[in-house]
This record gives sequence, C-alpha cells and structure tokens, in this order.
Amino acid sequence: MSLVQSLDEALSAITDGIMLVVPREVCGVPMAATRALIRRGVKDLHLVALPTSSMQADMLIGAGCVKTLETSAVSLGELGAAPRFTSAVLKGQVAMKDATCPALHAALQAAEKGVPFMPLRGLIGSDVLKYRDDWKVIDSPFGNSDPIVLLPAINPDVALFHAPLADEYGNVWIGRQRELVTMAHASKRTIVTVEKIEKRNLLDDPLYAAGTLPGFYVDAIAVAENGAWPLPLPDTYKADGEHLALYAKMAASEEGFREYVGKYVLAMQVA
Repeated sequence: MSLVQSLDEALSAITDGIMLVVPREVCGVPMAATRALIRRGVKDLHLVALPTSSMQADMLIGAGCVKTLETSAVSLGELGAAPRFTSAVLKGQVAMKDATCPALHAALQAAEKGVPFMPLRGLIGSDVLKYRDDWKVIDSPFGNSDPIVLLPAINPDVALFHAPLADEYGNVWIGRQRELVTMAHASKRTIVTVEKIEKRNLLDDPLYAAGTLPGFYVDAIAVAENGAWPLPLPDTYKADGEHLALYAKMAASEEGFREYVGKYVLAMQVA
C-alpha cells in the first residue's frame, strides 16, 4: 500500500478501542482527521493528549468516541471551559486519568527509549498521585530516604498529527514541534495529515533536515489542506477565532453540539 493515501484510508488503522496520542493545540492538531473519525463513528478510544488539548478532545468526547482520556488539561482557553469534556467528566461518561505535562512527556519518552518506566521527581507532594495507582513511589536505589515516582511507559497504538509539508519519500516537516518526534518514536504507527506534498527529499535540504521526521517513522500520509482548521498550524496559519467562538457557544449544550456536528462535521466532504 502506498504511504500517501486518502484521508479515510490513512485513518483506517484507528479502530475502536485503540490508544491514540494527539498533540497540543499549537503543534499541529489534525482537525480534518478528527472530523473524519467522528463521521466514521469510532468509539472507545483511549485518548492521550500530549500534554493538553482543546477543541479536538472536546469534540471527540462529545461525539462519544472516547472511553478514557489521559491528559493534563482540556480547555478552550480564552473562550472558557471545554463544555463537552466538562459535562462528560461530571456525568462519569469518560474515565479520566489525570496527569501533568512533565509526567506525560516522561511516560512517552520511556516508550521512545524502549524502557518500561521513567522516573520523575516533581510529582512528589502533589494530589495527582492520589488518583494514579499506576504511578509508583519508591526510594531511590542511589540515595537514602530519597523518594522518586516511577511512571509506566505510554505505548500508543497510533500517533496522529497535522504538519505543513511532506515529501514524496514520506519525510514530514515538523519544524520546531519536537514533541511530535517523541509521539512518533513512542507509537506503533504514525499517521500524518499535511497541507501539501513536494517532489523532493527534505532530508537532503540543510534548511529542512533538522526539522524533518524521517519517513521510516511514518506509516501513512494524507493531504488535507487547511487540515488543522479552525485551530492554528504553526508558522502557516492562525486560528479562526470567529469559528472557535461559534463552537464554544453551540457546544455549551448537548443539543447545540449535535447541531454543530451536523453542520460542520457530518455535512463536510471527506478531504
């Protein structure tokens, strides 16, 4: 199968019940792919948002796609709380695995390095530890009465993100968004949507090579122009503030959210 596929073909590896890792708002959120997953009706996802999320997680939760959410925050920023996330947590409709930003990065880095856990000190004394029985506090083997937290590696089935550019060899330009590399290294598969594909080798260009994810870490690429909309894509386009405000207003109620999905998700053509 070709590395470059249609959006639905590329997303076929995202099936019910898998662990899916996605990036924070300023790193290239795959919103076209998110809408496609909602149209398909994927469900029971274990969604890992590294380390936070906004509209993407809110939409997936509101559409009933998420069984477990692991992140440090979900918010619409200046537009307030994420309404479908808030409602689902209060009603017990989604299992919440509270984390911190450093904890999520450390757990993904453990998977990236192929080790079963990663130690992290900053969690000591926080209330987050009370709600994570999978995080273990031990005494450091290299010190006396020196507690350290061990975080189990997070090994996602699929990493999914949006990027400005890929080349015909499957190399993906991610620029300064280095956590996307960690996501790809830690996951069994990586699926990327991009604005465009160019007929050249990005790794041969000294101006692009350092900011390029090599194609051997990428399993599928789909072209989705404006694929992060209405969220921003770094160094490419800004967020659509007017549409985000519309979403926040409509998603404040379950009925309004269903209306939003009908108009802006179900009625939209697959990229």
